[in-house]
Order: sequence, then structure tokens, then C-alpha cells
Amino acid sequence: MNQMQSCPLVDATDADGVRTLTLGAAPAHPLSLAMIQSIHAHLHDAAGDPDVNVVILSAPGHIFCAGHDLKEINRHRAADDHGEAFLHELFDACAQMMQTLATFAKPTIAVVDGIATAAGLQMMASCDLAFASPRAQFCLPGVNNGGFCTTPAVGVSRSIGHKHLMELLLSGENKSADWALNAGLINEVIASDTLYEHAHGFATKLATRNAGPISAGKAALHAHRDLPLDQAYALATPVMVSHFMDKGRLAAEKTSKFKG
Repeated sequence: MNQMQSCPLVDATDADGVRTLTLGAAPAHPLSLAMIQSIHAHLHDAAGDPDVNVVILSAPGHIFCAGHDLKEINRHRAADDHGEAFLHELFDACAQMMQTLATFAKPTIAVVDGIATAAGLQMMASCDLAFASPRAQFCLPGVNNGGFCTTPAVGVSRSIGHKHLMELLLSGENKSADWALNAGLINEVIASDTLYEHAHGFATKLATRNAGPISAGKAALHAHRDLPLDQAYALATPVMVSHFMDKGRLAAEKTSKFKG
């Protein structure tokens, strides 16, 4: 695995068309403003790199991501506005990063071997796929702290149904990997010692696929998902035609790779 650009907050490595972004600031890997900005910068870099076809987001240890850095927020409480200006800056930056992740042109995979809570769960849910170990836990704990996980719910609500979402939001309790699998929040539960290897193997295979149609297909999916059925097909049909006219596909057809 080749070492790429690194920083104390996010480490990036490339192998087989897959870029792995590993969160730093252990053990909690909190989403401080600097962490959010670093993740966002790495996503922009991966988006523009033609050698990267898939992005994996991971974090070592028993905490995938503990959400926003409450210590950082508390430090701004001493300001005259009780930190309101900082909170606007923080949550605006987070919303922008999460939207980039959720609409990323290339497939994204979260690898969760620990606790994903609040904005950490939001980040995991914003990825296309998520693989977790049996020790992973999932939580939206805002009600436990006198609040409500309103912005995390934006990302999580796009992965699971209303009843499961409200169970997370109103209980504030940790949910198991089996609960998350049943709710559709994750794709598979894999033993910790083979979790990353499994995810990277899946990503490596995916990285060999024709990138153009995947990118266009993902964009179309995001665009048509909430449209009426007739409008959804009107949007999706020309995109489907473009897949068959894609230069990569046409070249592959000459080798009979995609012929029926």
C-alpha cells in the first residue's frame, strides 16, 4: 500500500484503485471543525484523482467516530454569544462535508469496528455502503444531553425507515450491529479481524468496474429518488442510454466483455 498525503487528522492511502481515509485524533476521532475540513479536503482530492475509483472511510479502535467535539464547542461557550457564531460555522461546514460525501460521484464505503454516534453515525450513513463488526454500536444520543440529533437525522433518515429512525432519536440508546443490519443501516456484519480485508476486497473489485456509468448512475439516483414515477423514468432513461454509449463500454464490447 502506497502512502499518500497525510495529516494528523486524516491519513490517506491508495491501493488497487481504492483510497482509504483513516480518521486520526484517536481514540474518539471527533468531528472538530478541523477534522471536518480535513475530511472534506480529502474528498475533493479523491474526487479529482483519476486513479481513485472507490473511497473507504475507516477509523481504528473501539470508536469509529464520537460525533462533534463537545470539548471544542464548550470552549466557545465563554464567548459573548455563548458560542453561537462558532456553532453556525461548525454545522455549516459539517453540512457541506456531509453533502459532498452523500452525493460523491465515486462509491464510498464505511468500515465500522466500534461506536458510531451522533454526527459519526451521520457520516457513516452518508456513505453508499457500510460494513461493521459485531462490536460496532450505533447511537443518536441528543436527547440524553438536553438536545436532539436533528442534523445527524438528515443523513440517517436516508438510510433507514421512519420507525427505526425514531427509535434511535427518541431512545438515545446504543444499538447493536444486528439491530443496525435489520434496520438497513449497514450491509454486513463481519468479524473484526477480517473486517477491513473484506471491505477492501469488495472495494477493489468495485474499482475495476466502468467508472463513468457508475458516476452518472449515482447522480441520476440522487436526482430521481424523490420524483413522481413518470418523472423518475423520464430522468433515468436518457442516462441509461448513455451507459450503453459510454466509450469504456463500447471498447469493452469489442472484447465481448459485456455482450449477452
